[in-house]
Amino acid sequence: MKQLSNIELYYSSSPFFDDNKITIKGEEAKHIIKVMRHSSEDVIFITNGKGSIFKSIINNIDDLSIDAEISEEFKYNNKFRNVIFCIPKLKNPDRFEFALEKCTELGITNFIIFDSERTVKKSNKPDRWEKILLAAMKQSLRSFLPNLEVNFSIEELAKLEGRKILFSQDANERFHFADSDSGGKYYFIFGPEGDFTELEKSLFSDAEFYNLGNNRLRSETAIIKSAALI
Repeated sequence: MKQLSNIELYYSSSPFFDDNKITIKGEEAKHIIKVMRHSSEDVIFITNGKGSIFKSIINNIDDLSIDAEISEEFKYNNKFRNVIFCIPKLKNPDRFEFALEKCTELGITNFIIFDSERTVKKSNKPDRWEKILLAAMKQSLRSFLPNLEVNFSIEELAKLEGRKILFSQDANERFHFADSDSGGKYYFIFGPEGDFTELEKSLFSDAEFYNLGNNRLRSETAIIKSAALI
């Protein structure tokens, strides 16, 4: 598996066809043409967000569309495909978005955004969050566009099937995680500012509770630290 570096990475959701053609449209094409000043015969790298990066040669440009011919494909394995980060909405939207961005750069590809008693329910910008995930994927030269689900309740989280790992400052056991690729789903569930209420914790009778060290961390720091540790 080749590790690419020092490239510009772009994204296309359009399927490529049997003749090895791929198309980029909209704002992404505009950026390539107007900002990066690419022209016909230039080599660019395009990901489909599903595990492949295509080395491609531009063969046609119009105002908001680029057609390119694929010359080489690089396929990658998503070793965190079974890991889902369940993140509360935070009071500070910048810190919340920073956590999403850094987790994506570190390789997390599944997010659930949830509400609980101590989250800020009015903070709901899924379109903006999707753009942040896309930009972080391209910045870090990753080939998996994260899946984002929003507006989950704490009760809905508790009913999900899979291994649930909750982070709480007063948990007795220090966090450790061996293997995310052994099958089954792993839900990493982070508390909001002020932690979960005791009633909310009682919903997770089948969960494992961990702390991330002796010091109290901000919610976004705990989220990013967990991504780094795994």
